[in-house]
Amino acid sequence: MTGYGRASLRVANTDLSVEINAVNRRGLEVFVSGPEDWTGLERVVTPWVREKCERGKVAVTVRAQGAASEPSSFSWDREAAAGALRRLQHEAQELGLNFTGDAHLMLRLAELHRARREGLPSLDDESVQAALRRAVDTALDSLVSMRVREGAALETDLRARLGTLARLCDTIRTHAADNVTRYREALLNRLRQSGLELNADDERVLKELALFADRCDIVEELTRLGSHFEQFTVCFGEKAVGRKLDFLCQEINREFNTVGSKANRVEITRAVIEAKNELERIREQVQNLE
Repeated sequence: MTGYGRASLRVANTDLSVEINAVNRRGLEVFVSGPEDWTGLERVVTPWVREKCERGKVAVTVRAQGAASEPSSFSWDREAAAGALRRLQHEAQELGLNFTGDAHLMLRLAELHRARREGLPSLDDESVQAALRRAVDTALDSLVSMRVREGAALETDLRARLGTLARLCDTIRTHAADNVTRYREALLNRLRQSGLELNADDERVLKELALFADRCDIVEELTRLGSHFEQFTVCFGEKAVGRKLDFLCQEINREFNTVGSKANRVEITRAVIEAKNELERIREQVQNLE
């Protein structure tokens, strides 16, 4: 599921901001980026994300700026820049080249030799880590809230699609109800056309009808489908149901495959094809659920 959250605060003379965004992914992948000074940041932040996210590609961006990171006036190391200028002049002289400094060169040297800034506080500092946790939790809460709204919309869509599957099952049940009767009439008609007059109560006819009834019986499959639909609906009231719904989609697909293999009427085959197309749309939506 998609989502976005942001939080910022100040700790130990440091402005701290956290941005988290998530996009759809079947599993959970967490990517953390932040200041170079905080080398253990991913190890610290990833478990916090896993506490509130089950699925998705989650990107966490942490920015931290110390008090000296945003000086009120331009600040640069004049001594280092002057030394670099002298070295350039010396190298030019050694190579016999004309060398003339200008404003553009001075700007480049100033950018390369900014005044040394105050470093960030240590990530191991308890107050810093506690503040970072508050910022991450706040951003995650915003992200989860956005996901909840998306989930509500997906639930509405999935309920409608489940209703479509249930109606298709009713259609299949209706057409399957008189399968044996229709087959008996067709069988006797073929026998008569072949010049064989057999009574409907003939043992051989009854045996053939029994075998046919066993081959085309889909009562169990339709019963299990009804149970799967009910379980699917129950999941809407639970948390972290994405993987469970994935499993139910697999089982529903399995039952429709069995019904299709037993189908002996074009109406049933059409209903099964339509149901599997609708199920594929449900499966795609389920991939987005937490």
